[in-house]
Amino acid sequence: MLAGAVAIPLFLHLRRRRIENKVDFPAVRYLERAEKENVRQLKVRNLLLMFLRIAAVLAIAFAAARPIGAFFGAGHVPSALAIVLDNSLSTSAIVNGQPLLATLRERALEAANAASRNDRVWLVTVDGTVTGGSLDAVRQAITRTDVHPGRGDLANAITRGAGLVVGSGMEGRQVVVATDAQASTWNAPIATGDVRLSVLAPAGEAPRNRAVVLAEARPSRWTPRGTVVARAQLPDSATYRIALGERTLARGTARGGEDLTVRAAPPERGWQAGVVELEPDELRADDTRFFAVWLGAAPLVRPEPTAGPFLRTAVDALVQDARVALGGDIALAPADGAVRLPALLLAPADPTRLGAANRTLERLGLPWRFGAPRRDETAVRGDKFDGVRATLRYPLEAQTGATGDTLATAGGAPWIVAGDGFVIIGSPLDPAATDLPLRASFVPWLGDIIAQRLAGTASADLQAAPGAAMRVPSGTDGLEAPDGQVTPLTASSNAPSRAGVYFLRRGTARVGALVVNAEPEESDLARLPLATLRDRVRTRDALVTADAAEWRRSLFNLGARRPLQLPLILLALALLAAETLVVRRDERRRSAA
Repeated sequence: MLAGAVAIPLFLHLRRRRIENKVDFPAVRYLERAEKENVRQLKVRNLLLMFLRIAAVLAIAFAAARPIGAFFGAGHVPSALAIVLDNSLSTSAIVNGQPLLATLRERALEAANAASRNDRVWLVTVDGTVTGGSLDAVRQAITRTDVHPGRGDLANAITRGAGLVVGSGMEGRQVVVATDAQASTWNAPIATGDVRLSVLAPAGEAPRNRAVVLAEARPSRWTPRGTVVARAQLPDSATYRIALGERTLARGTARGGEDLTVRAAPPERGWQAGVVELEPDELRADDTRFFAVWLGAAPLVRPEPTAGPFLRTAVDALVQDARVALGGDIALAPADGAVRLPALLLAPADPTRLGAANRTLERLGLPWRFGAPRRDETAVRGDKFDGVRATLRYPLEAQTGATGDTLATAGGAPWIVAGDGFVIIGSPLDPAATDLPLRASFVPWLGDIIAQRLAGTASADLQAAPGAAMRVPSGTDGLEAPDGQVTPLTASSNAPSRAGVYFLRRGTARVGALVVNAEPEESDLARLPLATLRDRVRTRDALVTADAAEWRRSLFNLGARRPLQLPLILLALALLAAETLVVRRDERRRSAA
């Protein structure tokens, strides 16, 4: 519609050409002669003015349409930009006197500052945090970004950033990454489809690092004695300290490749937090690793003779190791012979006892039943059950309102379930039904299941990476932080983002511990060479560089297409200025005449 305005100067020009009635008058013959002498110059002037005015109107019309094309237009095409900032634990290493993350933040700010108000920009970090909105909000988020105390997921952050820019619908789309190029992070190819990817990695070798990569109490329940086992990743020797609560258990000098073992029998009781510490180095966050242990008397168990010789032999081994003691608190028996809880309940060896076993479960108030026996050899699936097979099994069937945790499955059905004061196994503990009693892992597993599921206040000892999803044991309703603050727990809760020992609560009682530590591989600071890092990036025309200047030049460099709005406006102004000069020149000449 605006382009139709070009008709106005054309109409004015043609109107000037209209021939009026001629009147001969002697006084104007001189003027007619002068006009005839300048008629050619006037025609050229009028045509020039017409073309200048038409061109100016067309330039304004095209500028209003915001065209984009292959031209020298200023700025860049309106773009969607995702800035992926690697803030994993390894970026807290000190390089050139400051944490590497501080340098990566500076590069990320440069990317944000290169954007214009016509762009859409997001910040994505490895802990899954996404910040969008105004440029000021993104800049502030970059400045506030702190080290995530774990590995995070850089590949997911890049993929998520690519999804954001594609979903924006804008023509310009780019993902830029500022990373420390840690080899353990870039261990698989990363692709962003047709979204341009620019990766900035630091030059030079990574700093040497000392780290605690293992710290655990064996077993997790001490009655009351046990062992702390620790391991350090060391390029040389370093001093260490092992503590439990406020008590220092050991000090010394550690060397790379050797385990540190400390045996102790502290007088404290209940759940206690422990720590293994190294002297500080360039990466402070992994110089400390946490563990937890339950201290108390050995649980009293009573294995029934009908439970079989293999269970009795395992109990004898646990008694000799002081992990359990013989007594009447916890029953270990076939389900058809149990009389009370807490109890470890086995499926009946004789299928004719199936009805009696289910009636016992009903009498004890347990929301599970044994299904019809199956005699097909089936692999057992579950933590610590690799390679275990069952040849006689009773699929466990949940009843209305069933609660508890499924610890193992066989044939797709629950095989071991646990709840408040009970553990049910869907096979008798006999080699004719399952090879579980023949496994070397059976005795430690039995000790853990008695301590964590059946021994009163003792419960789970969970391990998790910062922010990772975790399985919350049934009956647990709170999480006690190291500072004593308690937060509610749900079945879908994630682990806290800060490393440390957190206690699981049931009401006011501690019933377990959640130990949050960074992944051991995060302490290996080795970097990928740039050539190898380029091979990991499977995006066409991707840039992988250690040159910050080259990386900056790649920002918004999305091809030769540029917005033409500003050049067209400048052209229109130039045409109007030329038209003004022509008109004024003519006026001056007329005035002189």
